[in-house]
Amino acid sequence: MVLAACSPALAQGGPPYYTNDPGTPGPRNWEINVGYIPFFYTNNSISHTPDLDLNYGIGDRIQLTYENAWLRVDGPGQAPKYGLGQSNFGVKWRFYDAGDSGWAISTFPQGFVNNPNDSVQRGITPASQAFLLPFEFAHKLGPLDANFEVGYSFVHGGASGWLGGLVIGHTFGRLEMDTEFYNESTYNPYASQPTLDVGGRYRLHNPVILLFMAGRGLEDAGPRQPYFVGYFGAQFLLPSRAYDADNPEPKTEQPRP
Repeated sequence: MVLAACSPALAQGGPPYYTNDPGTPGPRNWEINVGYIPFFYTNNSISHTPDLDLNYGIGDRIQLTYENAWLRVDGPGQAPKYGLGQSNFGVKWRFYDAGDSGWAISTFPQGFVNNPNDSVQRGITPASQAFLLPFEFAHKLGPLDANFEVGYSFVHGGASGWLGGLVIGHTFGRLEMDTEFYNESTYNPYASQPTLDVGGRYRLHNPVILLFMAGRGLEDAGPRQPYFVGYFGAQFLLPSRAYDADNPEPKTEQPRP
């Protein structure tokens, strides 16, 4: 297992990983993630082509989020189908922060709703809609940085369940490398989808950071267990004047005399 990623300034959760972290963009700053996200199964696949993740900072500890994707769905014996995915609205609040050497804790409630299009009728998105209530934790472990997330998904018209993820890593200059374990499970009926992946971020020059991740399911591949998962894209930190060229942490506003 490759250990990787994150200086105190660049939290390791969030894209390209499924696990989120307590970090927020900072006052009036944008974090925009654009990526290709494939899920390959034995006889079908779902790909985000692309996925758009918009995050806006309100104050030092609050983040507003909107995410959606243009989906490609491949099934056995049929032509690929394309359509708009579910809209994801969220608000993250880091309600505890003890600094670089202490714990940071946040909650990130999110709603997943279908858009007024034909994606449900065409089998691209599920008819169910969901509300997710997770909590994120971050802390240093010696030379490593770690964050984990646990939450419950309340699903209307489908199976509710738990999710959990852990990301551990270290930063090597401009390159951050991480490893992630993530699992989603549902009840009635019971199903579980554990995955293990390795990824990282390469800081080209603010405001652009390359994002990459590749992994697979930990159970035998099948129609519901992936043999490959990934994320390949870029992160844009805006406005660029809010960031130093070699440090992704937002600049702190100095108090006026």
